[in-house]
Amino acid sequence: MHFAHSSADPEKSDWQTLENHLKAVAGLAAERACRFGAGPWGEAAGLLHDLGKYTIPFQRRLEGSPERVDHSTAGAHIAIEKYPQLGYLLAYLIAGHHAGLANGRDVGERSPLKNRLEADLPQLDPEWQHEITLPDALVPPSHFHPRRDRGYFQYAFLVRMLFSCLVDADFIDTESFYAVHEKGVPHARGGGPPLDVLRDALDKRLATFKADSDVNRLRGEILSHVRAQAELPPGRFSLTVPTGGGKTLASLAFALDHAIAHGMDRVIYVIPFTSIVEQNAAVFRDALGEYGEASVLEHHSAFDAGNQRDRHSVDKLRRDSENWDAPIIVTTAVQFFESLFAAKTSRCRKLHNIAGSVVILDEAQTMPLPLLRPSVAALDELALNYRTSVVLCTATQPALAETDVPERSFQGGFRDMRELAKCPKKLYRVLKRVSVRHIGSLDDGELRDELLATDQVLCIVNNRRHARALFESIADHPGVYHLTTSMYAVHRRRVLVEIRQALKAGQPCRVISTSLIEAGVDVDFPRVLRAEAGLDSIAQAAGRCNREGMRSAADSDVAMFATANDEWAPPPELKKFAQVTREVLRHHSDDPLSLEAIEAYFRLLYWQQGAQQLDKHGLLKLVEDGRIEGLPFDTLEQKFRMIENSQRAVIIPVDEDGIASGALRELAYAEGVGGIARKLQPYTVQVPQQGFVALERVGAIAAVEPDKFGDQFMVLVNEDLYDKRVGLNWSNPTFRSGESNIW
Repeated sequence: MHFAHSSADPEKSDWQTLENHLKAVAGLAAERACRFGAGPWGEAAGLLHDLGKYTIPFQRRLEGSPERVDHSTAGAHIAIEKYPQLGYLLAYLIAGHHAGLANGRDVGERSPLKNRLEADLPQLDPEWQHEITLPDALVPPSHFHPRRDRGYFQYAFLVRMLFSCLVDADFIDTESFYAVHEKGVPHARGGGPPLDVLRDALDKRLATFKADSDVNRLRGEILSHVRAQAELPPGRFSLTVPTGGGKTLASLAFALDHAIAHGMDRVIYVIPFTSIVEQNAAVFRDALGEYGEASVLEHHSAFDAGNQRDRHSVDKLRRDSENWDAPIIVTTAVQFFESLFAAKTSRCRKLHNIAGSVVILDEAQTMPLPLLRPSVAALDELALNYRTSVVLCTATQPALAETDVPERSFQGGFRDMRELAKCPKKLYRVLKRVSVRHIGSLDDGELRDELLATDQVLCIVNNRRHARALFESIADHPGVYHLTTSMYAVHRRRVLVEIRQALKAGQPCRVISTSLIEAGVDVDFPRVLRAEAGLDSIAQAAGRCNREGMRSAADSDVAMFATANDEWAPPPELKKFAQVTREVLRHHSDDPLSLEAIEAYFRLLYWQQGAQQLDKHGLLKLVEDGRIEGLPFDTLEQKFRMIENSQRAVIIPVDEDGIASGALRELAYAEGVGGIARKLQPYTVQVPQQGFVALERVGAIAAVEPDKFGDQFMVLVNEDLYDKRVGLNWSNPTFRSGESNIW
């Protein structure tokens, strides 16, 4: 008898047989792959993934032998032999179900698949052919729509989705086996309330909203019209609603209605910035009432555990990677898009749960330009072949439609895009609340005078150093606040509470912030100063001015300015955005935020970049220039980085509520860290890699429980470096340690 997993029983009476494991994983993988018409592919992958365990060396290993055995590649060989045309696609995921998807031929981080297929392997016991029966043939998934311009991209995408089905199925069956032996019961998994229950809860909450003003009546009309589109077939949608139009709850209501109408599984809300994931998740939980906590899962990337995997350790099987088995997911754009191009098991495990879902891409215009074409291709592929409805939700809709008019077409973009809002141009005119103008170039002294000339004003600049310098220049005046990503999220929320209270009371309130405040933060100023940036950023800044429509547009001033001090010059990419904004203002100075101006801005921006710069690393070409035997999975993962300068999370333990310090104590006896990581997330500051190394070098940070978690949880031990007004302070002389500028 051959076994897949062992227990402490030397008699092997409760060991898991290999036949049972392969069939269980095959069933689970097939069930997941059926979501996109590839059930037989999932079944074949599950049956073949551990075929190499039908060998004497592996069975000896289960009995305690220290020898290392490759038990993954044998199944890859059989896949190629059994299915000559498409079996190579299965070979990638079978061979990589532990180490991750490798390149087909070129050397990447891992040994390429070609090398593994050429290596000597232990002989398989022919008994495997009596215990498992493979599907007779593999055919393209049902309802698969090929695109001639990205055929190999579609192959690679299919492999990743099948890889997700296999990895998740393998984890669940293995986890259940060990959980039963450890505690006597299977490990509890996700789920959550059905979508129709959540829709009823949302309807109950929406029924409490009163149409007691012109703005609220318009929000109700927008909501009703958007929901009326839910019966439309799944596909690609845009939702273009100005700030203040209630698009967050309107998009959630549409998503639930649409998912129920078409038998879809979940709603995935993709947020551009980590700083507001908690905020949006809280809005959804509140809107869903008693079901909020059980239905909304936040998934951040601050504590990614990498690709640790030890089949004999139940602790590592329960690591913090999520498979998104919940009705509503709120995640970051970094987590979402990097997963779509990932190769590691921990990042890919969730992908199959995107199929058959409604994906709301909040602030869709924030997708980074160097990765825009591959990002759009991935979204389009989800809609084309994986029963996913993609909704681009924003007040400043990017020009991403592929049309038959070359000068108005985005190469490789969305076809058949449908707008969910009724007459967006009319909505813009009705909801127009501000006057936008350019006030020229200001040095810091002039900018300081502008800040002090108005009791209530928001100033947004393009880097943290400038924001801090401005704050310090007026910090001795009443009602001065600072907002930056150098603060942990709970700290920022407390400051925002103070800001809202001051605004409501009519007290002095001068806020200097980086662009983080533009990301849906609910504040309402009579005046906003904005350093030159992209027109979409200007529109977001304008959304913090007269947000509730209580003043006239003429009395609500949004003033753009150029930065005269060279010290605060924006980085090259932001300079490009600002330059395009200046070009557009030449023709739209009377109404810089009109939909016509926004469309002109994006078309000019994309034209100036050119197709090559919208795929800076040539990822699409890299895939299409190859063939099935040479798909570059490892290379794609390495090059698709939405944040190119990697950042690390530093936990700030100076919390007033004791949650962070309590969670840190829990790590000492924790079996799994997913829940603890989520508790700690709002108490972290993301630090660039070079700054992280510098903090570590001078002993300002230290690992918590390093024997168990390595450097996954790094905490600030020199609390003097965290200032209650400006956040993590890396310019502190005690930290510089003789260096002029660590950052």
